[in-house]
Amino acid sequence: MCHHSRMARILAVAPVLPPHVATQAQITAELAEGMTDDPAARAVMQRIHAASGIETRHLALPLAEYRGIEGFTATNALFADLALPLAERAVTAALAEAGLRVDEVDHLFFTTVTGLGAPSLDARLATSMGFRADLRRVPSFGLGCVAGAAGLARVADYLAGHPQGVALLVAVELCSLTLQWDDPSMANVVGTGIFGDGAAAVVMVGDAHPALAAAEPRARVVGSRSALYPESAEMIGWRIGESGFRLMLAAGVPALIDGHFAGAVDELLAEVGWSRAEVDDWIAHPGGPRVLESFSAALDLAPAALASSWAVLARAGNMSSAAVLHVLAEGGPRPAGTRAVLFALGPGVTAEIVALEWS
Repeated sequence: MCHHSRMARILAVAPVLPPHVATQAQITAELAEGMTDDPAARAVMQRIHAASGIETRHLALPLAEYRGIEGFTATNALFADLALPLAERAVTAALAEAGLRVDEVDHLFFTTVTGLGAPSLDARLATSMGFRADLRRVPSFGLGCVAGAAGLARVADYLAGHPQGVALLVAVELCSLTLQWDDPSMANVVGTGIFGDGAAAVVMVGDAHPALAAAEPRARVVGSRSALYPESAEMIGWRIGESGFRLMLAAGVPALIDGHFAGAVDELLAEVGWSRAEVDDWIAHPGGPRVLESFSAALDLAPAALASSWAVLARAGNMSSAAVLHVLAEGGPRPAGTRAVLFALGPGVTAEIVALEWS
């Protein structure tokens, strides 16, 4: 429950982006040319992409190289090779900011929804970076966009039982590698307009860890809540098959937020003893403009309340699990006493909501 005496704290959040950056217009032009010969279809794609609120996206490969990649075997091999250095960059930056060494990490929660492997990428990461052999790894595939929020909550659950423990949450998403050139569906047209590549690492410690003796305020996880919505399995996610990952993205997601989301937030707030008016910072997964507008409407927020989410969306698009962690980093260190609610929505459809307080 939320009122557990032990609460995990966040020491560092490190968002990283791959090196290749393209404007939204450049990406649209390349995709429109490669996906369809129909001028009407191209016009629809251009209109939808232009309305996304996105200015630039970062890509694991140069834009011109995507057209030559064929099949899931090739894209999945590229994922392993390109995701690893991105994860290493994020972990290196997060540990440096936290003032901790690689061999001090006890627990690694790794998440992605854009590449598959067994051993999973976190095993390669542990080997390449020199983590201890007794590192406890939890690789997660399938939480998707919700996984940044879910990861914070699950790591906090782990640290409640390991008050001197050090844990890492690592999210790596190379959405660009899932591109399906031959899929004319509206889901793919919309998806190719919003998803970008990125990663993030978060260092968290149990409440008895010596690093907490330092004076600066740290965010602690004071509570979390999960919600799985019935009859929504086909709304967000992948159809996985021979060609790799084909996007499912239904128009009903905003309606789902309208109907259910505020209730789940209010239940968590009641558990931790806060009112909505006492929340200083709303840290929303930047799922896309319609999703952010629906979050604002459901929670009755002023447009400026989700400014950090809109900024991340404009700069980097929807990076699935990593995106909400970029939004968390966007606000920088908050003053002591700041209360925040961090949340995301993903395949299931599921919501994850986390209450944070800086102290």
